[in-house]
Amino acid sequence: MDLTPEETLRYHRQIILPRVGPEGQRRLKDASILLVGAGGLGSPAAQYLAAAGIGKLGIVDGDVVELSNLQRQVLHDTPSVGRPKTESAQLRIARLNPDVRVEQHQVRLDSANALGILEGWDVVVDGSDNFPTRYLVNDACVLLGIPFVYGAVFRFEGQASVFAHPSGPCYRCLFRDPPPPDAVPSCSEAGVLGVLPGLVGTIQATEAIKLILGIGDPLVGRLLLVDSLSMQFREVELRRDPDCAVCGDEPTVTALIDYEQFCGGAGEFLDEPLERPRVAEIDVEELRGRLDSGRPPAILDVRESHEWRISNLGAYGARLVPLGRLQEVLDELDRDRDLVVYCRTGHRSAIAVQQLASLGFDRALNLRGGINEWARRIDPSLPTY
Repeated sequence: MDLTPEETLRYHRQIILPRVGPEGQRRLKDASILLVGAGGLGSPAAQYLAAAGIGKLGIVDGDVVELSNLQRQVLHDTPSVGRPKTESAQLRIARLNPDVRVEQHQVRLDSANALGILEGWDVVVDGSDNFPTRYLVNDACVLLGIPFVYGAVFRFEGQASVFAHPSGPCYRCLFRDPPPPDAVPSCSEAGVLGVLPGLVGTIQATEAIKLILGIGDPLVGRLLLVDSLSMQFREVELRRDPDCAVCGDEPTVTALIDYEQFCGGAGEFLDEPLERPRVAEIDVEELRGRLDSGRPPAILDVRESHEWRISNLGAYGARLVPLGRLQEVLDELDRDRDLVVYCRTGHRSAIAVQQLASLGFDRALNLRGGINEWARRIDPSLPTY
């Protein structure tokens, strides 16, 4: 498609680049890029891709905008709280560049809809925040022959690469197996520096534009590591795994699978992983009754210290012992007294109770719903997170 006079003026600073020119700008105008996720990574990627003149952007996200998103998801604003993220994103992009066509997919990507949604796009930008979706995007892109630009952030560190490119490895070549469900805390538990997704998401947009234009040296076979505290960038060389289950010489995964099951619940579609140990529990109402009755149990908080500072039950004698240090304090716990263990929403504390029960602490109980449930039902003055 030819450029209009207005488009020539809008993209002038880009058109005069020797590796772009009018032909490159027309290529961007003809291009289609799908963003999986309109959150921390998708926000900067969507805005810079729209500003660059990508003709068609697709956005896949089934969530609504929440106040806690705004610290890093700069595609959305305060009036958008409660609005579907795809809708909020389309409104923002329309104000930024009305010539960009936006295709909304207000759904959660899964094995049933992924191939239908991803098929036909030139590039996929993966801004998902959980392992099931990352493996799903990878496998779907390999099967469809679409390169995807990967990004991930955690606290102060980020990663970026290009996978499923004909000349390089896929995500499974790097991470053959997902981590155990309890090994990686969610973003809501671990936190993330708000500007970091902006940095990594902008790198993703850069890589997507390079792929469309066919210029430069994309991050194929290279994993870029970003440390925002030291502001250092490092690279790790990646190679295609000939034994990879998806892109290897004799692939065993030739259709999409159940990625929730494959990852063992290692997702962030819920506040905690889907599966938790079945242990003895106590609900917040019962705990309040026992505290009011003069028969208070001992209370153990197995979160991290920064979470304790947000909210805690210290007024009721709770003691902070992060889950990773539980073994160190066993001798200090009274086996003959009821012990209520809590965390943010009840998953880590269930693991702690399971460990305690195996060591003879028969009176250990998990606080169902964690301190967030206590805040919702018992003490609204406590913040939830």
